[in-house]
Amino acid sequence: MKWIITGLIVALPFASGRVAQAQAYPKATDTPWSVDFGIGWDNSISGNINSSAIGTLNNQVVVITKNSYEDVYGTGLHMRFGGGYLIDDATEVRATFTLQSLDADLTPMGELGSSRLYAQYADYQSFGLDVGLRKYMDLRPQLRAYGEGTIGLAIVDETDVILVAPGANLAQNATDFYDKTAAFTVGANAGLMMQASNRVDVFTQLGLRWASGMSAVDNLEGTGLDTINDKSGRWTIPFLTGVRLRF
Repeated sequence: MKWIITGLIVALPFASGRVAQAQAYPKATDTPWSVDFGIGWDNSISGNINSSAIGTLNNQVVVITKNSYEDVYGTGLHMRFGGGYLIDDATEVRATFTLQSLDADLTPMGELGSSRLYAQYADYQSFGLDVGLRKYMDLRPQLRAYGEGTIGLAIVDETDVILVAPGANLAQNATDFYDKTAAFTVGANAGLMMQASNRVDVFTQLGLRWASGMSAVDNLEGTGLDTINDKSGRWTIPFLTGVRLRF
């Protein structure tokens, strides 16, 4: 997926056709509305899917080591689609739907008795709505830079986890490690936008996004492990490219 997205980023400016003749961007009064679509990848930079703890599981002493989102999920898909309205030639009010999808890897979780403990998390799926304000700055007749800030809500799917300790003959499904959650989000993005035709632009952007923690399920109460899922807020750096249509 990462190589496919990279290919799209490289090919998109060429696939957009002949670049418009040198001229200033259309005025806000000419094409105030826009819709856009972008796709890229999500890089986690902080936040733990589980914290560390010492307790008991299956009547044996267990040591849990912390795992970051990067440890479990690595880099995943980030996709956006939405639209905006230009208040003036440099200011745009925007609403964007955001989809995040990350595949989980089998992850070392710690030790259970004399056996290594592993976890298989469910894939991370999030769908949200962000609203915000964007400011443009002309660099060249066909090239603009922009910066924006957003706030919103994201619905994060329920997260299950299977704990496995081969040496202790344990395979336990810790269902509902996190419940389905409405997480609060805050983001900031900076990007470049190039006019490809009279009403079509192509863009690429880099951002910083924070999502609040997921809703922890306390099915580990009495084991000493009930705090391993109570600090799950995360920071990510989404990078994406896309197309915008003005009308």
